[in-house]
Amino acid sequence: MHDPRFDRLSEVLIRHSTGLRPGEHILIEAFDIPVEMVIAAVRAARAVGAHPHVIQRNMRTMRALIESADDAQLEAWAETDRHRMARMDCYLGLRGAENVSELSGVAEDRMQAWGRLYQKPVHFEQRVNQTRWCVLRWPTPSMAQLAGMSTEAFERFYFNVCTMDYERMAAAAMPLVDAMRQAEQVHIEGPGETDLRFSIAGMPVIPCTGSHNIPDGECFTAPVRDSVHGLIHYNTPTIYHGESFENIRLRFDAGRIVEATCDGDDAALNAILDTDEGARFVGEFAIGFNPFIERPMKDILFDEKIAGSLHFTPGQAYEDCDNGNRSEIHWDLVLIQRPDFGGGRIRFDGQVIREDGRFVPAALQCLNPEALRS
Repeated sequence: MHDPRFDRLSEVLIRHSTGLRPGEHILIEAFDIPVEMVIAAVRAARAVGAHPHVIQRNMRTMRALIESADDAQLEAWAETDRHRMARMDCYLGLRGAENVSELSGVAEDRMQAWGRLYQKPVHFEQRVNQTRWCVLRWPTPSMAQLAGMSTEAFERFYFNVCTMDYERMAAAAMPLVDAMRQAEQVHIEGPGETDLRFSIAGMPVIPCTGSHNIPDGECFTAPVRDSVHGLIHYNTPTIYHGESFENIRLRFDAGRIVEATCDGDDAALNAILDTDEGARFVGEFAIGFNPFIERPMKDILFDEKIAGSLHFTPGQAYEDCDNGNRSEIHWDLVLIQRPDFGGGRIRFDGQVIREDGRFVPAALQCLNPEALRS
């Protein structure tokens, strides 16, 4: 059955997020998405005079392919999909998941091969760096369950978040962009002995306000690669390749993760961080501020935008904010600093920028939740 919310969301994705123009080609890659939403996106693309192309995937099928694929198959698959991606002006990823742990239990060597031979050339190198793109996570009953909400309530929450006024958010984010560009030293304090210092001097700053992810709401940069010292205790659960991790604690020296523990399987955590040399260095630092996202739900596209959060990401740096770190992984790990999660502070060059999840300087208070919601 057609849902008018699909049309509104498609308008946001096509006109604001990807900025699709007449004559351009857009690849719509849909994972476990209702066909009505895919059709709505196709029609929205046609309405601006563009050329939509569609791939429809299923995560159970993807698991079967990945777990049984040898390197030769992955290389051939990547060559084909990279060629298609190179023909596109825009990419729209509509990503559903009936089971968020669908890839759990796939042999680690196959997951690493999938990342190295397919994800890296097709997405990290071609799509991220050579096309305009936006990725959206689709609401499913499993997501509602992780959020602790009924399916209907979660859908209302989802469409409120995803169709908010992102142009207004973009304007409100500019003072934070300016503050981050002017900053040299960052000091993060928080629960669990979090005390972390690093430099962002000279690094680009990118506002994310609906152009690459929906939902959105962050500004990101990258630390100077070897400048990170201290400890960070992430208080947000995370899923990586289908495996769940909680209370990850990373200790840094000269930019490198020298100690990594969690509540659970330390060996599995360290195996991910040993994927390659760059996996133990950080490729991104970001501050989240979406006013409608308040609690973690083990879905990184939502969790990294939580109001009052930050993420500090082991692995690959983005090309448009490049600190030189190269890795097959990019693992967004989230620390929430609101009082109900233990509080905390972010300082730029000694000045408190955000305390207990709220921006302090007058120029930044337009990013506090009540200002963005009103």
